Amino acid sequence: MRKERVGFAVCGSFCTHAKVLAALGELVKEYETVIPIASEMSAFTDTRFGSADDLMEKLEELTGNEVLYDIPAVEPIGPKKLLDVLVIAPATGNTVAKLAAGITDTAVTMAAKAHLRNGGPVVIALASNDGLSAGAKNIGELLVRKNYYFVPFGQDNAIQKPCSLVADFAKIGETVDAALRGEQLQPVLLR
Repeated sequence: MRKERVGFAVCGSFCTHAKVLAALGELVKEYETVIPIASEMSAFTDTRFGSADDLMEKLEELTGNEVLYDIPAVEPIGPKKLLDVLVIAPATGNTVAKLAAGITDTAVTMAAKAHLRNGGPVVIALASNDGLSAGAKNIGELLVRKNYYFVPFGQDNAIQKPCSLVADFAKIGETVDAALRGEQLQPVLLR
C-alpha cells in the first residue's frame, strides 16, 4: 500500500455520488490513509439520490476514518501537514468558482486552502452544469494555476445539457498518481 496521505473531499452534484464513491473505493485499495471530507451541503442535505447520513456512513466505512465536515475540523490540514494530495470529487461549479476567487467559506474550500499553503497538489474532478458557460472562466483560472490538477473531463450530455461538464471519475486514481509527480494527466479534455 502506498504511504501518501490522501484527502478526499465530496461536494454537492449529488447525482455523481455513486460514481465518486466507486472511485473512492479504488483509492482506498491503493493508499493506506484516505481522509474523507464533506462540504456542509453534502453532509447535511438529503436528496432524491440518497440521505446525507447514508453518504457520511459510506465515506467512513470506505476509508475507516471520520468525515471532516466543517471549517474547524479541516483547518489543521495545513499547519499539521496532514495530506500529501487533496482530491475534490465531485468539484461543483460553485466550489470551483470559490477556489478561483480565493473564497474559503466551506469545509472543502478551507481544506484546499490549508493544503495549498504547503504547496500540495489539489485534484479537481469536475461536475458542473455550467462548465461551458458561467463556470468556464473559473475552470480556466484553475487550469493555469500552480498545484491544481484536473481529472480528465468532457461533456456528459452535449445535446440535452450543452454547457455541462463532468470528469471521468474512473480516472481519479491515475490523476492522483500523476499529480503526486507534479504532472497533469493527459489528455485533459475527453471526446
